[in-house]
Amino acid sequence: MSKPLVIVESPTKVRTLQKYIGDAYNVTATSGHIRDLPPREIGIDIENGFTPQYQTIKGKQNIIKSLKAAAENATDIYLAPDPDREGEAIAFHTAEVLKKKGRRFHRVLFHELTRNGIEEALQNPRELNSHRYDAQQARRILDRLVGYQISPLLWKKVQGGLSAGRVQSVAVRIICDRERQIQAFEPTEYWSITAELAKTPEAISFEAKLSRKNDDKLTISNEGQASSLLKGLEGTSYVVDKVVKKTTKRNPQPPFTTSKLQQEAIRKLRFSAQKTMIVAQQLYEGLDLGPGEPVGLITYMRTDSTRIAAEAANEAISHIQHTLGPDFAAKTPRSFQNRNKAQDAHEAIRPTSVAHTPEMVRRFLDKDQFALYELVWKRFVASQMTEARIHQVNVSIRAGDCSFTVSGSTVAFPGFMQLYTAAEDKSDKDEKKQTLPDLTEGDLLECRSLIPRQHFTQPPPRFSEASLVKELEENGIGRPSTYATILSTIRNKGYVEMVNRYFRPSELGFIVNDLLVASFPEVLDVEFTAKLENDLDRIESSEVASQKLLQDFYAPFSIKLETAKTEMQSIKGVGIPTDITCPECQKGKLHVKVGKNGPFIACSAYPDCHFSRNYERDEKGHIHLVEIESDVAEGQVCEKCQRPMVVKQGKFGTFLACSGYPECKNTTSIHAAAAPSGQGTGVACPEKNCNGELVERKSRRGKVFYGCKRYPDCTFALWDKPIPEKCPDCGHPFLVEKTTKKLGLHLKCPSGECGYTRAAEEEKE
Repeated sequence: MSKPLVIVESPTKVRTLQKYIGDAYNVTATSGHIRDLPPREIGIDIENGFTPQYQTIKGKQNIIKSLKAAAENATDIYLAPDPDREGEAIAFHTAEVLKKKGRRFHRVLFHELTRNGIEEALQNPRELNSHRYDAQQARRILDRLVGYQISPLLWKKVQGGLSAGRVQSVAVRIICDRERQIQAFEPTEYWSITAELAKTPEAISFEAKLSRKNDDKLTISNEGQASSLLKGLEGTSYVVDKVVKKTTKRNPQPPFTTSKLQQEAIRKLRFSAQKTMIVAQQLYEGLDLGPGEPVGLITYMRTDSTRIAAEAANEAISHIQHTLGPDFAAKTPRSFQNRNKAQDAHEAIRPTSVAHTPEMVRRFLDKDQFALYELVWKRFVASQMTEARIHQVNVSIRAGDCSFTVSGSTVAFPGFMQLYTAAEDKSDKDEKKQTLPDLTEGDLLECRSLIPRQHFTQPPPRFSEASLVKELEENGIGRPSTYATILSTIRNKGYVEMVNRYFRPSELGFIVNDLLVASFPEVLDVEFTAKLENDLDRIESSEVASQKLLQDFYAPFSIKLETAKTEMQSIKGVGIPTDITCPECQKGKLHVKVGKNGPFIACSAYPDCHFSRNYERDEKGHIHLVEIESDVAEGQVCEKCQRPMVVKQGKFGTFLACSGYPECKNTTSIHAAAAPSGQGTGVACPEKNCNGELVERKSRRGKVFYGCKRYPDCTFALWDKPIPEKCPDCGHPFLVEKTTKKLGLHLKCPSGECGYTRAAEEEKE
């Protein structure tokens, strides 16, 4: 009689499972999805109840053959893909492929890959969850209905190769809306007055801020008001008016959910959301803690829940008592309230065993695995520690008819802060609090100086990866398991750029966003998208039928779609008009157009006027024409039409283009006329199958750039000096040296998908 078969999603898990159950079960993997919707067509029978038309994924035929061979005559098959919606879909599709008379299928959910977790899951199998599968299918169908029907509109109206997405387009809108808030922002001047005070002439001074006049809250709008206040304070006495002391308690944060792990790893470890999920997957699936001992170190990493098992909390409390002492351990297991009950299928992310301390496992993990594991371990253990006690003192100081205030704080008992403090626990206010002398009401203070300072209000900040993940989560856009994909997709499509680790919309992003918002306002509405996400949760909890959700969505959407086919503005060839007069013909207006190398600006009087130029926008969104660097293009003519070649800037960098565009669309590498190679940089050429080295070279006009030593066989080149240092964020084989007014000399990752930047003098991490 053949053994029962366990089928997991990832081949990495097979080895871990075989260690624990290899004698009693056969184990194999699907290597992800085996069936999906067709890649080049919508694959949804809209007229027949939105029926999905699945097919075997290209290249998975051999996987299916091996699954059938592994099943052989097995009567019981345990389907154990990941315990989420995608895993449920894989389980359903695998059951369909292996369906056979008399064969029984069992759904197994491995929340942690430890002996106890595996054995408990196998001893308590479940039925396949049709509601969870329906929720996954409904999401895929919604995404297809939007993406596969709006994207062709963009190809027709803007440019081929563009795409829209039900969630990604909303993320781009959030970034575009924030950028327009920044562009529209007008700074407002205000002033502050700070008094440097001391209790006695020999004492250390502290600072207090002017806050009230005649007991009314004070706003200082300009230098004149500040000067008037300073004059009124001349010769006044500074007396402690009121001292308020209190002790506050600060509780630890709950263990990580997926989104909180991503946010913390971005802030503390400088990981991207995508990198965080890749490393977390490795920790979940199992790593060797010695020869032949693969162990899953953390619980399942895709979860919205802060729930934890009582035995895990008790294990943490016991560990705290033995290592830090009973004063630091919670008296009873601390639990945390979930925000979303529909997604409570899994525990929070925690170590599978507190006994696997970071120090114990460090030598078995690489740098990234250790950093993320330590974060998970400390956050979880800290959640079962006592609260911190903070002594706070708030002091009001009277000076004539004015009042100054100052606050200070000291940690009376660190509690959980002894082990871990989350990035979100810290604030600018905390960091600016001072250690104050012992002050009593009626104390006379010495004023050593009064310091007026001019300030201006600041625009809202651009989104970092961490703050964008937080924004998506708080607005209910997408799910934590999809955030990493959303962030990488909008960058890969060229809709946003990373500027010093912050998202900024590209010109293409603005163009596409504006067209979509005008034609599909509901699809790109944050609240509408959040409601859809909530409805998908309700399908999983069997509160809503998937057919009703799809029909309710598609009925109005299809009307908007038909309208957009005729009414959506077409900018292909025409572009978007600006109010800038063409500097060449002085007649036509310049239009923003989109070409194969990205947006550019051209005269509307074409073909009478051939003026075109690259452009940039300033912080206010105003267009500035980019001057052509004619030195590199000097003497270069188009090989097709013999017109002069001009230098242009595109989304892939600088290139040479024929000045006869759009009649002639010939382009070529900017370094085609480069000089012979010079001094090496120690950086290998990144071109595939090239064994060359990057060397310093000069253009005809003496401008330094860096190109492959194997030129002309290899034409790779770049302007910035390459530095032989691997990017710590994305692993790019080298960094480049740049100098800007804002940052000075600094190092930057040249990958368009990575925003890593650091000062040139910093130690590399």
